[in-house]
Amino acid sequence: MTIDTQTLHAHLNDFLQCNEITDYCPNGLQVEGRQSVSRIVTGVTATQALIEKAIELNADALLVHHGYFWKGEDQTITGMKQRRIKALLSHGINLLAYHLPLDVHAQVGNNRQLGERLGVENMRPMAAVKPLGIVYQGEFAAGLQHNELAELLTRQLSRSPLSEAVIDRPIKTLAWCTGGGQGFIEQAAAAGVDAFVTGEVSEQTIHVAREMGIDFFSAGHHATERYGVKALGDYLAESFGLDVTFIDIPNPA
Repeated sequence: MTIDTQTLHAHLNDFLQCNEITDYCPNGLQVEGRQSVSRIVTGVTATQALIEKAIELNADALLVHHGYFWKGEDQTITGMKQRRIKALLSHGINLLAYHLPLDVHAQVGNNRQLGERLGVENMRPMAAVKPLGIVYQGEFAAGLQHNELAELLTRQLSRSPLSEAVIDRPIKTLAWCTGGGQGFIEQAAAAGVDAFVTGEVSEQTIHVAREMGIDFFSAGHHATERYGVKALGDYLAESFGLDVTFIDIPNPA
């Protein structure tokens, strides 16, 4: 099946409710290529390596979580950025990127997808944190010991987390934010959950965990954000009959 590029763009913007979220980058079509799309490659970040995979597979579009044109970055199209954009344009490949809208989405969002892989029950956005859905919370019915949750994260994400055990009891309540969400640990602790999972860690994060009495897990920015864009690609394949391939470019960060 084939879909017009602008129709695909409009559908994704509406499905992910982009107009309701203020972000650090433009969401949607960032680099325009062919006028129609039948084959899509999805991945976490629009690196040169992922672009080369899209070229190899003769993709019409590349759909990612981390695209280009971030606030505060150099606006010139030179060096690495020039090489990436030149490769996309010379092969007619559309680049579609969705950042916060893909983090928070209730169906295919990164937070929702991570919670499903961890088997969390009663998953819901943490109401006090905006945009709604940037932090999720839920429960483990039986509770998990700290090392059991670490092992679960390792199995599901193929990456061992950095963690700090603080509470001396099973983890029954959990909050999480994929990617670089370590700054939300204080909101998670204030909500009274037993543990907080995110992708990255800062020096002060461990002190906050210890002093606010919450277990902490840093499971990798890339690892925690693989599954939203994959789920979005699966949604497009099912909804429009498109040929969609998820490519994971390994990244230990």
